[in-house]
This record gives sequence, structure tokens and C-alpha cells, in this order.
Amino acid sequence: MKKIIHRLKIVALLLGTVFTIGYLTPRKWGNFAPADCTISIYVHDQGIHTEIILPVNNEYFNWNQFLPLTEIGRDANSDYKYLGFGWGDRAFMLATPTSATIDPVITFKALFLPTPSTMQVQGYEVFPPDRATKCVKISGANYLRIVNFIKNSFQLDAAGNTIKISYGYHNNDSFYEAKGSYSILRSCNDWTAEALREAEVNTPVWSTLSSAIMLHLNSGCQC
Repeated sequence: MKKIIHRLKIVALLLGTVFTIGYLTPRKWGNFAPADCTISIYVHDQGIHTEIILPVNNEYFNWNQFLPLTEIGRDANSDYKYLGFGWGDRAFMLATPTSATIDPVITFKALFLPTPSTMQVQGYEVFPPDRATKCVKISGANYLRIVNFIKNSFQLDAAGNTIKISYGYHNNDSFYEAKGSYSILRSCNDWTAEALREAEVNTPVWSTLSSAIMLHLNSGCQC
């Protein structure tokens, strides 16, 4: 028994070392500033979950053509200037309005079993002032790449429209059917990192934790 416990401690130490190195190691090193820094995008750290915030409309894309603004929240608002996108475990996100309501059974399933996913979309009339939000600038071409990544994360019906599951916890958000399965191997923050890499934004080697995303968030062009 002592040998088994000793081996488990060694395994735990090795895993902890690997995860720490991955947490602290960026995927890109050195100066990688793009020549074109025209679009500001934002990442909001919600504690255990990250949200990508993009402008509703600019010269490159109008989100209202893909997600009608008046259908996003209960308030049927068409004046949103920004949209926040977050991908995650469907059961967990629909049943967990705050960290105080976390269900351990749902959490266990989300971490250790491949489970259905959802996309949460939240509209903002003004940019949400929050110390936990960081901004980076990217090129127009990279902006289109991150837009296409997010669009392709939605499940669509036969007519090519997004599929709403339900309204969210506020008057300005909803949950939609999404592609892909959630697990500890592909978490909500891993999805955020994948989206950011499409836009050539730096991310950590191990991106499961939101704090790792925020630590390495860098496009070479700061806002």
C-alpha cells in the first residue's frame, strides 16, 4: 500500500509540474506584432470561464445578419454594440447562473465524460467596464478568422439558422445549440484559446484555466 501511495504521489507531482509548465509557457515567443492592427477584440475573465467580446458591426462583419439582435435576449433589444460569446458544457451552463449554484454531479460529468455543448451569447449596449476584461488589436483578416471560428461553433438548422435552446439568466442573453463535446480535454477556456489562435493571438500551451488565457493574452498590438 505504501508503494502505491508513493507512486501516486510521484504521478501527481509529475502532472502538477507538466500543468504548471504548460500554464506558464506561451505558444509564441518574441516580437510578433502584425503590420495591421485595426480591430479591437476583448476577453472577459468570469472566474472559471472566459468570454470573447466582439463589436456587433464593423466594415468586416455584421453579426445581426447571423444572430438577429432582437432575438438574443428577453428585452428584444436591437441597440447592442457588442456581443459576448462563450462555449461550454450544456448542462453545467444552463444549470449554473453563479458559482454558488454549482452542482457537483453535473460538474463531474462535464469534466470526465464527453457531454453536449452550448454557446452563450450576451448583448451589450455599452462596453462592460470590468477590470477582468482585456483588449487586444488584430488585423481585419484575423478578425474574419475568429468570426468564422465562432460562427462554425454554432449548430444550424436545415435553413442555416442558429438554434436557440433558451433565454439566459439576464434580459440580454440566450443559449444556443453548439458543435463539439465538452470534457476536461476540451474545456470552455480551450475553446476560447482555439478562437484566439485563429486570430493569431498568443495563448498558453495549457489553456484549461481562465487565468492562463488572461496571462498570455497578446496579439503584439495592445489597445
